[in-house]
Amino acid sequence: MSDFDIVGPEAIRDGVATDAYFERTEATLRHAGKNPRVVAEVTADQFPDGEFELFAGVKDAAELLSGRDIDVDAVPEGTLFDGGPVMRIEGDYLEFARLETSLLGFLSHASGCATAALEARSAAPDSTVLSFGARHVHPAIAAMVERSALVAGLDGFSHVAAGEILGKEASGTMPHALLIAFGRGNQAEAFRAFDEAVPEDVPRVALCDTYGDETEEVLQAVEALGDDLDSVRLDTTSSRRGDFRHIVREVRWELDARGHEDVGIFVSGGLGPAELRHLRDVVEGFGVGGYISNANPVDFALDIVEVDGEPAAKRGKLSGVKEVYRTADGGHHVGLRGRPGPTDGESLLEPLIRDGEVVSEFDFDIDAAATRAREDAELVGFGEK
Repeated sequence: MSDFDIVGPEAIRDGVATDAYFERTEATLRHAGKNPRVVAEVTADQFPDGEFELFAGVKDAAELLSGRDIDVDAVPEGTLFDGGPVMRIEGDYLEFARLETSLLGFLSHASGCATAALEARSAAPDSTVLSFGARHVHPAIAAMVERSALVAGLDGFSHVAAGEILGKEASGTMPHALLIAFGRGNQAEAFRAFDEAVPEDVPRVALCDTYGDETEEVLQAVEALGDDLDSVRLDTTSSRRGDFRHIVREVRWELDARGHEDVGIFVSGGLGPAELRHLRDVVEGFGVGGYISNANPVDFALDIVEVDGEPAAKRGKLSGVKEVYRTADGGHHVGLRGRPGPTDGESLLEPLIRDGEVVSEFDFDIDAAATRAREDAELVGFGEK
């Protein structure tokens, strides 16, 4: 019996993390002596519709599919798409049939989180935005959530173990529990103890809404830490928040009135793009949690579109192997492979795996993906609605 209800890496790699009907499919095809050469495509929408989503999860997908006698092409991570295939697999069907469940899970969940994170990023492009949502999901997928947030261009995240996996340092200072542990009326003592205890490179960000009025606790933090105070954070629950913008402006006023214009204001707690747009001109940074980690997965499907060189598809899907293009005006286009594409179109599908080996030129760098996402968002007008 496993210590936790977690499907492990070996089960995923071996194809045991699959839907039962793929095991039945394998048994039936082997019994019948059939193993057709197929082309399968991962697609959310058949035709471009202008509703763009951000592609993520490619690194895990490549790890899953490598070592199989197949060729795979994929849209690079950090690319916005609104129709047509984002991944294409060519090979004997039994080479990858039972991997479909895990493959779609990797791509669907990560792309959903990345899309939500890009919505937050676009809502406050000049602010610091951190991912704070790992506590809302199963800990086994925390690194996926945080990687997706970074792909979308967020400035950091809170989960320590995810940081170790991604090679990035987690961010964060103090929770309400720290202030409560010191007791009501002892907030200044807690602030000073924090300052004495944590490494010097950790920003001195004081959480200032545990017991009393936000402005009152901010002034206690100023008195306790003086010039060492970098920022204050307001995380007041929405049920007690009132006019949050007014509270923030009041805090800013009182800080400035006492000569602390350099102390930033950071806010968190149930925030999404609408709140970020409403507050971005009066705060320096945001922590966004459930809006990213609880995002709906993108509804990808994997469909066979060619069998033994002949076009094929289930009802409602487009047969034939396809290419996808981005044109200079930001348009997204889908066409049949081997046919001329748009005159100014750039083909988006790139080689990912050849003969089972991951192509070394394929870019898995998170920072490069974030740059791609930012440029693509500007090109297609993502987040302007």
